[in-house]
Amino acid sequence: MTAEFVLSELQSVGSPEKAAHLSRFFKTGPGQYGEGDRFLGVVVPQTRNIAKANKAMPLDELQRLLDSPWHEARLCALLVLVYRFQDKKTTADEREKMYRFYLKNTRRCNNWDLVDLSCRDIVGEYLVNRDRSVLYELAASDNLWEQRISIVCTWAFIRRSDFTDTLALAERLMAHKHDLMHKAVGWMLREVGKRDRDTLTDFLERYATQLPRTALRYAIEHYPEDRRQYFLKMK
Repeated sequence: MTAEFVLSELQSVGSPEKAAHLSRFFKTGPGQYGEGDRFLGVVVPQTRNIAKANKAMPLDELQRLLDSPWHEARLCALLVLVYRFQDKKTTADEREKMYRFYLKNTRRCNNWDLVDLSCRDIVGEYLVNRDRSVLYELAASDNLWEQRISIVCTWAFIRRSDFTDTLALAERLMAHKHDLMHKAVGWMLREVGKRDRDTLTDFLERYATQLPRTALRYAIEHYPEDRRQYFLKMK
């Protein structure tokens, strides 16, 4: 199983029309967050199928995919890592290698879908019962994608009703200037609220006036209308 083989599989199901659409959707124009990224025009379910079929690829071949200029090649490599990490046959040592491999390649996760479809299930899951200081290092990075990884990873903790790091990172990142971070912060706060509405409400009572409006709207999406208006009017 090689990077060349996977790339040929991706190219065989790609579409120029979808590639053009994806290039617009993921903002690849000059000055946009995905500037310069290139697409083969492969939809995510197709990429998932190819990743599952090549789950045994060695890390050096995955590295070649991650170094590819093609968006879907990088996504496929990340999905292979996710599926292998989740496999019950994968050993603890193998998971640690995948975790460290992922951290070495955080800047190759250079769009929001690449982050969101991978970081929780590798970095977040690995850190569930470990020191999480690396997330605060990522949050302090000058790289948008590493910053997004830091907060989205905490989804793994939220699913276990552990909200401490989500709230701490949301507080640190709420002043971020990029809309993609506003959405990520609001999304994770909303996930906290699904588990524990009181915890989210307490956070919003303290910080609703400081949250960017997009983050706030995401966070309060599941509140009744009167409560949504209450927090929005605090702005």
